[in-house]
Amino acid sequence: MPFLEENVDVVVVGAGHAGCEAALACARLGLETVIFTVSVDSIALMPCNPNIGGSSKGHLVRELDALGGEMGKVIDRTFIQSKMLNVSKGPAVHSLRAQADKAEYSRAMRQVLENTDHLSIVQGEVTEIMVENGAVTGVRLYSGAIYHARAAILCTGTYLKARCIYGDVSNYTGPNGLQAANYLTDSLKKLGIEMFRFKTGTPARIDSRSIDYSKMEEQFGDKRVVPFSFTTDPESVQIEQASCWLTYTNEKTHEIIRNNLDRSPLYSGAIEGTGPRYCPSIEDKVVRFADKNRHQVFIEPEGLYTNEMYVGGMSSSLPEDVQHEMYHSVAGLEHAKIVKNAYAIEYDCINPQQLYPTLEFKKIHGLFSGGQFNGSSGYEEAASQGLIAGINAALEVLGREQIVIDRSQGYIGVLIDDLVTKENHEPYRMMTSRSEYRLLLRQDNADQRLTPLGYKVGLISEQRYQHLLTKMNLIEKEKQRLEETMVGGSKEVQTFLERHESTTLKTAASLAEILRRPEMKYEYLKEIDPERPELSWDVCEQVEIDIKYDGYIKRQLKQVEQFKKLEEKRLPADIDYKEIKSLRIEAVQKLELCRPVSVGQASRISGVSPADISVLLVWLEQHRVKKQ
Repeated sequence: MPFLEENVDVVVVGAGHAGCEAALACARLGLETVIFTVSVDSIALMPCNPNIGGSSKGHLVRELDALGGEMGKVIDRTFIQSKMLNVSKGPAVHSLRAQADKAEYSRAMRQVLENTDHLSIVQGEVTEIMVENGAVTGVRLYSGAIYHARAAILCTGTYLKARCIYGDVSNYTGPNGLQAANYLTDSLKKLGIEMFRFKTGTPARIDSRSIDYSKMEEQFGDKRVVPFSFTTDPESVQIEQASCWLTYTNEKTHEIIRNNLDRSPLYSGAIEGTGPRYCPSIEDKVVRFADKNRHQVFIEPEGLYTNEMYVGGMSSSLPEDVQHEMYHSVAGLEHAKIVKNAYAIEYDCINPQQLYPTLEFKKIHGLFSGGQFNGSSGYEEAASQGLIAGINAALEVLGREQIVIDRSQGYIGVLIDDLVTKENHEPYRMMTSRSEYRLLLRQDNADQRLTPLGYKVGLISEQRYQHLLTKMNLIEKEKQRLEETMVGGSKEVQTFLERHESTTLKTAASLAEILRRPEMKYEYLKEIDPERPELSWDVCEQVEIDIKYDGYIKRQLKQVEQFKKLEEKRLPADIDYKEIKSLRIEAVQKLELCRPVSVGQASRISGVSPADISVLLVWLEQHRVKKQ
């Protein structure tokens, strides 16, 4: 019986946030690309929280945008509320978060895919990855159709052998009741790929009309919205915003949960998968934080054209009757009507230590992987990996050198390095504390850090690149002007300083010296700075941060120099760690498993000590001398 056969350059399996970015990157680099999805209606679906960004995740979206990704542009078009988080703290942890109209977000991203040259969308389930002589040759669909390809990218999200569970109810479906992908796991296992079973969950959705908002605290968006994309006109995002609401669980809520823990599949053993530590279910929170008498609950709109509200902070897999009792115990939700029950979802994913930092499988040439399939959680983490996997798959097909973003270049680098280097026994979530160089890796300077790389790859236009160079030139010129512009102790200057509760001058000082004072802002200085040029808000922001944190930034740059020295010490691909004397047994086992590409990566493997690194450095020098 004949089957359909097609020839393409790249196939992308899955059309969630990772798959969309991967497919767009390949197509935009001129490769004939096909993206497969079990349902075209699930493209860029938000099956859980209806927002983009948040603490550290906002950094990822801005970096993704700086490289030429799409997520930032789409959320700028479809958000209904936007907030800059952590503004009371330093700029390193400022993070943008936007509430999305989830239906509009999905529709807008699908529109981008449908109108991108070289990209085709196909609804169909991939059941087999075809490999010959250790290299990908294509994929086979459930229908029997074969798509021959030079590279493949796996972005299956939470769909592989997915099972949705609450109480005794267990459905073998993907998120939101969508079809699961039940065959690809077996194909991957036959190829020798190690699989994990992870779990995540989502709270109930409730009818807005049944909520008593008078018992809740209204949460507003920022008066002045900052866009995610560096290409978005800031004036275009100054819109009327929707409100979110804050309420709390209470002792009655916790009592209901404790009394029904024996009925929770999380504790009865019905759920096999490991869940995310940093996004626990409400029953998990009640058990682990028994000393807390309440937990925050955020009531967030799913969109402007639906009454469905998301109950943030109360994901659960408790039985249906318990869920009703539990939610009704929360202030403002006494009469809430549940539209969709909360549920946990189990799914198959891989051990990401099987990947190079390029996100290519070590054992299978041309096979790449991105997103929750790599053992991470979150839309932003998924999209970031999808973009890098897509870029590297395209570069591989084009015969160009693949890219690696290291830990000193971006949060994307931290994310991928943690996944492929460290042992992850739960879904990985990005946090600012995971970065050693977070003062350098701020969300505001993501374009300066990564847009040159995006330009080199081919995803950033000449016009956008030139715009960045102009911006960076303006920043440097203004910083230099402030360092060189001196003000004395005139009455005008002294009055200005007193008004801002700042120490008056005894001798002349530069404007930069005055700006370094904690109480000072660049904006204030225009009163005593008549020569100030007209600059855009983003240039002003960079000037202020660079000058205020100059000493700390220089200190981190020195740390990066040391880091780079170890990263540049490459380890041979065929190295036999068992033959290196003085390496501890545990180190040998971990190094053999991970196969690090550099001494720097080796130093971050759990179980490899500083003494082991010293042994590696000695061996590497001896190896270098022998080769001469």
